[in-house]
Order: sequence, then structure tokens, then C-alpha cells
Amino acid sequence: MSRTTRPALAALAALSLGLTLSACASDDADAPSSAGTTPSKNVSIGIHSGWDEGIAVSHLFKVMLEDDGYTVTTETADPGIVYTGLAGGGYDLNFDMWLPITHADYLEKYGDDLEQLGVWYDDARLTIAVNEDAPITSLEELAGAADAFDNRLVGIEAGAGLTRITQDEAIPAYGLEDMEFVISSTPAMLAELKSRTSAGENVVVTLWRPHWAYDEFPVRDLEDPQGVMGEAEEIHTVGRKGFAAEQPEIAALIKAFELSDDQLTSLENIMFNEDEGKDPDASVRTWLEANPTFVDDLRTKAGLAS
Repeated sequence: MSRTTRPALAALAALSLGLTLSACASDDADAPSSAGTTPSKNVSIGIHSGWDEGIAVSHLFKVMLEDDGYTVTTETADPGIVYTGLAGGGYDLNFDMWLPITHADYLEKYGDDLEQLGVWYDDARLTIAVNEDAPITSLEELAGAADAFDNRLVGIEAGAGLTRITQDEAIPAYGLEDMEFVISSTPAMLAELKSRTSAGENVVVTLWRPHWAYDEFPVRDLEDPQGVMGEAEEIHTVGRKGFAAEQPEIAALIKAFELSDDQLTSLENIMFNEDEGKDPDASVRTWLEANPTFVDDLRTKAGLAS
């Protein structure tokens, strides 16, 4: 997943699509009604392209809402485009606003036209991880043990925020300049993580929480005593202005919604590893079969139990 802290597409593409989405929304005969009238049964969700946790949670809500009789549409785009669309009313919801750091610029720019609906995860963080039985526990030890990892730190995409922070912060802070920092792609990093752990070999990779790799592979994070990878962030659900008043039941579900690490990583593992991302809705239904009380428990917590 490309964790680009300051997405490059936000400037021009976001504005263009946002205006288009806003115009389309105003022409939609089934657009949400004003407060006090019958809520629309149509819901649109904007999803950050490549952000696995947002994709997983968006499709979890899509399936739950469709089971309640809603028609739900989803669209993936760069975060800048999604937030421009939300602010213009072209999307109803986004489940993946990282705060207080990653998406702070978007909150500052569009916050007056968005609603904060809830926090569903509070330990989102960038990490550098190793196999569970690696000989070190801290980033402070990595330079001295570089030979044990073939002198390679395996990263993801060049444009990712995680890559920038690793290059600009972690490598100089912990004296890792002599290690080869392999800038590749998320699939390539995961392929190496899989092959190395399967072979019982040491490996060190850039990673992030939440991610299904923690459910699938025997990995653990290296301690970061200097805090260069950043503090934990919260993942918020945001909506267009007026959404909660127009859709109070959905807003109540979102406010009550949260996932544990085990729940989220198991859902992501089914969706992106076992099912290879081919049918997210079917993956959600597989997960719900393994968590049969999840929906009823959520509705009870939201005060919506029948």
C-alpha cells in the first residue's frame, strides 16, 4: 500500500473530480433528503486506493448496509480526490482518515464541509518489522546485526510516506546508511516476507499497522526508542456535511463501530491474501460467518437492536 503522507494527485485531479461529483450529486433524484424527511436508501463510499484497511472496512459496511436494504456504491481514488468529493457531496462516507498526522492537511482544508462520525481503530502506525525469531528487538541493534539480514532492508513504493520516513528519519537516526534499502513495491515486499519466513530466514521490512501480514506471517515490530517512525494514529470515519442528521441509523452504527487488531487483520487476511482481493464482498461474508455475532453485537451497542 502506498502510504503517501502528502498525496501528489490532490492538487488538480482532486478539484476536477470533486466538482464533477458534486454536480452529479445535485442531479441525483435519489440523493439524501434533508433532515426530517425519509432517509435515502442510497449510500456512496469513497475509498483510498491501495489502503487495505479502508477497503476492508468499506466493504464490511457495504455488506451490512445492503443486508439492511440499502443500495451502496463504492469508488476508489487517491485520498485527495476522495476528500474533495466528500466535501462537495459526491460521496457520503470515507472510513479511512488517519489523524492527527497523515491526513491533517485534508482535515484543515475540507474540515468545515465534513463530519467526524467516529474512531474505529486507535493504533495505526508505521513500522519496521522482522521475523519473530530474529536476533534483535530494536532498531538500535539493526546496524550492528545487518549481516544477519543480508544487509538488506526491504521497502515498498518510492512515493509512499513510509518510504520517505524510512529514508529521511529512520536510516540516519539509527545509522543504517550502509544497509541496502530496497525500494520496490508492496507486493514485492510481501513476497520476500513470505519466502524468507517460510524458509526460516531473517528478514527486515518496512510495514504498517493495521496489516494482514501480522495475521499471516510470524513477524514482530522492532522497537523504535527514538520515535522516528511516528506515534500511533487513529483511523476516523468521516462523512459529508449533514450525513448524520439525514442518516441517523447509519451514523449510530458508525459511532459504535470498532475493530480489534485480531478482527481487522483476520478480515484483511481473508480479503487480500486468501481471496487475493478478487471479491471483497464475498470475503466479508466469509469473515462474518466466522464472526456470527458481530453485526448483532454492533447493532446492540448502537442502540438499534430489534
